Amino acid sequence: MLLVLGLAVGIWVLGAMAKIPAQRRLWAIAGLWGAVVVLQLILPSGHALRMVTGGSVAVWLGLGVVAGLVFLYRQLLVALRAKAESKAPVPSKPAGTFKPEELDRYARHIMLREIGGPGQKRLKNAKVLVIGAGGLGSPSLMYLAASGVGTIGIVDDDTVEASNLQRQIIHTEDRIGMPKVFSAETAMRALNPFVELRPYHRRLGAEDAVALIADYDLVLDGTDNFDTRYLVNKVCVDLGKPLISAAITQWEGQISLYHPAEGGPCYECVFPVRPAPGMVPTCAEAGVVAPLPGVIGSMMAMEAVKFLTGAGESLIGRILIHDALYTETRVITAKRREDCPICGGNHG
Repeated sequence: MLLVLGLAVGIWVLGAMAKIPAQRRLWAIAGLWGAVVVLQLILPSGHALRMVTGGSVAVWLGLGVVAGLVFLYRQLLVALRAKAESKAPVPSKPAGTFKPEELDRYARHIMLREIGGPGQKRLKNAKVLVIGAGGLGSPSLMYLAASGVGTIGIVDDDTVEASNLQRQIIHTEDRIGMPKVFSAETAMRALNPFVELRPYHRRLGAEDAVALIADYDLVLDGTDNFDTRYLVNKVCVDLGKPLISAAITQWEGQISLYHPAEGGPCYECVFPVRPAPGMVPTCAEAGVVAPLPGVIGSMMAMEAVKFLTGAGESLIGRILIHDALYTETRVITAKRREDCPICGGNHG
């Protein structure tokens, strides 16, 4: 019997050294057991080979039953474990965690003391709505995507035209005629596949502004008409959402962060009266130097990154005015008006 057990151990050890799978080694040992049982059954009692292999078939049959029970018990445990694991909920990826590719992508942000890992997580978890995918929206959207803002909404009802390409760098020649929101989505997705993009190909109206803006943490308004600016401001104030608004014409641009909930003025505090028709011409009417939207639009993205991460000093209560022709930039104070019909006495 010891000879057979020694052979079984030799099969297992030598098979392991030869890197033979455990299942095949078990089958080899089972074959050895079967051969011994056959010998015990066919050889006469007292035969030398029968004696050296145990002398009795009952011993080997008992050993086989024990081994079979152990094997069945093990298989049952494996089946139960597999069933339990299949029913167990798959843990979702924690919000704000990064893939290795993202860590490499955002390394220069993470190095900054003012942003770091926590700030980059806040960017990843943030939802920003950009209204307008034109001159100001183009650089804003590109830098928000590049910065790793997790969810970016884009609202615009216009299509790409050849005249846009002088300054609206998010669009290209081969996308002329395409809705701007989808053209912007294409460029942003090519830049950063790790952000969620939500294009809204429509003009923002009073009927859907509240529902849309309510789903975002921050709004950037780069539109060129006062009706939309006042509508967005009112909805942001009512919902307590911060608003970064900017405007450009010819060689000049201005930008501010309007947030009455944090003690600053709203847009209507600073611009309480709509200008008369024709008093403030659009870029199409007055012209605009090509890099100016890039300068001011990039400032909008910069203010968004600062606000979302808590870095530095924001433009709440201040307006930055940039004169590109004479290379002058100045910042003026803006205060809330208590008689403001939008935010006076009701917010903050």
